[in-house]
Amino acid sequence: MSEIRIVLADDHGVVRSGLRLLLEAEPDFAVLSEAADVDGMLRAVLGHKPDVLVLDLNMPGTTSSLDAIPGVGERSPGTRTVILTMQDDPEYARRALRAGACGYVLKEAADTELVEAVRSAAEGRTYLTPSLGARLATLPETPQGPPDDLSPREREVLRLIALGHTNPEIAQQLFLSVRTVETHRTHVQQKLGRSSRAELVRYALDHGLLTPD
Repeated sequence: MSEIRIVLADDHGVVRSGLRLLLEAEPDFAVLSEAADVDGMLRAVLGHKPDVLVLDLNMPGTTSSLDAIPGVGERSPGTRTVILTMQDDPEYARRALRAGACGYVLKEAADTELVEAVRSAAEGRTYLTPSLGARLATLPETPQGPPDDLSPREREVLRLIALGHTNPEIAQQLFLSVRTVETHRTHVQQKLGRSSRAELVRYALDHGLLTPD
């Protein structure tokens, strides 16, 4: 039986303690590290390269949990993210899955569903709290997003540009170098055929990229 290595991220210590007990009751689960904010979570992922990240959707940090999901995949391609949250709005679930998460579990169901979700993630399968499944299926489609040839990171850079952030501010939020942000920005401009900030803002508005998290 191969061990499933886990990083646990939640900003409440009591919650983390309970989740650790729940997960480590499984003989093949090992919680390698805990984090109380998004920045600490990213450091833990980079340091441990876990199989599964259990991530609270609402944590403090220089970026949101949702916005950090693509960065987890970039820093540790073998790590799969399971969201654990009190947010039972199916739109949050859809956005988390589109950002790269492969599991979405409500905290109220953690004692019965989290273990299954972690196992599913470790095996490369998606797990969604059943009560959200039918509601998610009935959601109307959101406005068409950017072209498929924009990477998730380029979409995020575009969103932050449109929100008025400078390249150094974007670099700080996404834990990238300024040069890397400049490269992403150039690629976005080339792919979209738009060079001015005003054009990028209009594009982001037209494609629903400025919706608050």
